[in-house]
Amino acid sequence: MTSGPLEGIRVLEVAMYGFVPSAGGVLADWGADVVKVEHAVNGDPQRGLRQTGTMRVEGDPNPNFEHANRGKRSIGLDMSTPEGREVLYELAKRSDVFLTSFLPGHRRKFGIDVDDVRAANPKIIYARGSALGPRGAEAERGGYDMTAFWSRAGTAASITPPDVEGLINPPSPAYGDTISGTNLAGGIAAALVKLGRTGEPSVVDVSLLGSGVWSLGHGVALSAHLGQPLAASATGTHGSPVNPLVGLYRTADGRYLSLVMLQPGKFWADVCRHIDRPELIDDPRFATGELVAANTAEAVEILREVIATRTLAEWSERFATLAGPWAPVQDSLQALDDGQIRANDYVVQAGGLRLAASPVQFDVRSPASGPAPGFAAQTEEVLLELGLDWERIIELKTAGAIT
Repeated sequence: MTSGPLEGIRVLEVAMYGFVPSAGGVLADWGADVVKVEHAVNGDPQRGLRQTGTMRVEGDPNPNFEHANRGKRSIGLDMSTPEGREVLYELAKRSDVFLTSFLPGHRRKFGIDVDDVRAANPKIIYARGSALGPRGAEAERGGYDMTAFWSRAGTAASITPPDVEGLINPPSPAYGDTISGTNLAGGIAAALVKLGRTGEPSVVDVSLLGSGVWSLGHGVALSAHLGQPLAASATGTHGSPVNPLVGLYRTADGRYLSLVMLQPGKFWADVCRHIDRPELIDDPRFATGELVAANTAEAVEILREVIATRTLAEWSERFATLAGPWAPVQDSLQALDDGQIRANDYVVQAGGLRLAASPVQFDVRSPASGPAPGFAAQTEEVLLELGLDWERIIELKTAGAIT
């Protein structure tokens, strides 16, 4: 089996919930040895997250925890004790990356801020995930992906149609967390390259707010240039006012096809042949790309009527040879059975669960994910690697410094 590109890199993770741990999960997928520090008694609160919307998980394994914590080792440590902090610094000495989600006040309180960790290991890369960024009046405030990524950075307002009261929620728990975590993992990888090239360790910062702005980047650029906000169309509006081949079409079984053919003149004839309406190719209303655009409303009505006559499965078979981009609209359960997703191993087996694979592949292979660790399951193993003997480990347990 091919080693991951970060084989031999050691990451010390002091983080909770979804965002920063998902960065650690990606680094573990890439081959790093990620040691997750959890509270000696309570562990990562994400372990107890069972209810997400209408979905509830009973027992273990818990997908809410496994997704972001795949392939790590867990140590239970009380950083508020001198003995616990001593162990943490010893772990930092043998680590290449320190990864944390703790707020500035808590980093100072527990002695895990940049200067504290660098005192133990001057060459360590210090990576922070925050809600609102490391600068500004609100840098000390916390937040979640629903607040900082989804609501504040602009996505929620941009996708909520004007006829919908309130706002559309994120499509998945930890949606912004997972995107932001991948950004943070990429930043850490770049910092490792710099460290190897120059010997200079970096402080890496990624925030939910900044990731939300970046994810909406095309729209942000348009808003800045045109001086107007992105606004969703009313429910049921066709996808483009000047292109019948960009939008959703309902099939006979109540499913939907998504067409995204940005050059209608190029693809119109092929679409007409695939829907058994070749006479529309020479229809004077649609004879050129400009005319197709000008008569979008009429073309949309024709396509809606025709596509409503067959099921999604029938159209999928028929459109297999369609030149322009299209896709079936699928929910998260349907996506699991998608042949292309299976062929590329975009869903992997880890810890008795099927999990979304982290998105970067090396050498045309999906990352080999391992299960998330049990709470504090590798505490003794990690401490023995540090050179502590069993007598010292028992002393730390007695002092309450470790689980």
